[in-house]
Amino acid sequence: MTLPMFDADQHYYEPDDAFTRYLPARFIEENRAVRVIRTTDRPQGRLFFGDQKITFYGVNPVEATKEPGALLKYFKTAAGTGNAVAGNVKADDIPESRSRELRVKWMREQGVSGTLMFPTFGVGVEHQLQADVEALNAALTAFNRWMEDDWGFGSPDSPIYCAPMLNLTDMAWAVAELERVLDAGARVVHLRPGPVAGTRSPADPAHDAFWARCAEAGVPVDFHLGNSGESAYYSALWGESPNPPNHRFSPFQRVTSFGERAISDTLLALVTHNLFGRIPDLKVMSIEHGCEWVGPLLKKMDRAARMCGPRDWPFGAVTERPREVFKRHVLVSPFPEDNILGLIELLGDDAVVAGSDWPHPEGEVVPRDFFAHLEGRVGDETLRKVMHDNTAKVLGLQTADALSS
Repeated sequence: MTLPMFDADQHYYEPDDAFTRYLPARFIEENRAVRVIRTTDRPQGRLFFGDQKITFYGVNPVEATKEPGALLKYFKTAAGTGNAVAGNVKADDIPESRSRELRVKWMREQGVSGTLMFPTFGVGVEHQLQADVEALNAALTAFNRWMEDDWGFGSPDSPIYCAPMLNLTDMAWAVAELERVLDAGARVVHLRPGPVAGTRSPADPAHDAFWARCAEAGVPVDFHLGNSGESAYYSALWGESPNPPNHRFSPFQRVTSFGERAISDTLLALVTHNLFGRIPDLKVMSIEHGCEWVGPLLKKMDRAARMCGPRDWPFGAVTERPREVFKRHVLVSPFPEDNILGLIELLGDDAVVAGSDWPHPEGEVVPRDFFAHLEGRVGDETLRKVMHDNTAKVLGLQTADALSS
């Protein structure tokens, strides 16, 4: 039997009503809804929250993208352009990106036994809703209900494991919505990387009820690339525009405010603010942030820990090397162009998962292309873990060997 792939990173393309189909009517009446607005002169559509444009996107990425894998050459060789939102491909040109039934059929044809599934435009809206927490909660609840409706949270017949979007700003809502999606069958949940509401560490003990419930349920928490708010936090301090569309980030902003900074700071906080010491069974995942930041982070955490005394740890001292805590609790999905063998050597083969990012242009042409980065370069056991078992096991699902028996 050919080794199946359990893909740690695939995406759907959302319909216009993803945030409004299940939104209580009063939020629409009060102009406090996330909507796609189309006009005669801009038929591609723009995303708005009320009258405020969602600045993370120039146009709705569902309407202007490129073919799956179209940017691989750019990321591997720096040839061509790195702008994903400059193509003439629409989501409807990739029907498997819009339909659960078509995606499941396509996955079976591709030899993909299961996948984690994430939003496309959905990961770009939370930052601008932080000032209206009630509307933020309502928007995410509505989005999660749409997600459950159109894609589901996974089953043997439909092995697409969507990650409901949660937020820790309002803990009463966060725990209630967590319980609701767990009851609906969710096996993974999503949090936006970065500080909570721009003021608190996600590892502050005030959030422990959320983390403890995830650990109790055996559900990992994913941090996926999106608008973490770093451009607003950092850019204005350096005289740059605080909220540009992501495809118009300056070189300074791409280094400080997109991807690596947010996930590195977030996982630094989870480790050094002692979240895993308080909740030892918790697992988290870094998806679509690559892995170039991992080695420097581990080195810096270890060095800082040696310099700190017992009073220097805000929420209790970490009593072992921070890198060992990281390796035990964090799973990382590298980019195809990354040094994947180096990541395996650094973290061990239990902490690395393969994600294709399909159907986004930054990812693989087809998911199983990821095998080419490892086949003949690692042993069979490592190949099986990275390409299938690590993702399956963190969700509590069958390993590749169990599937073939």
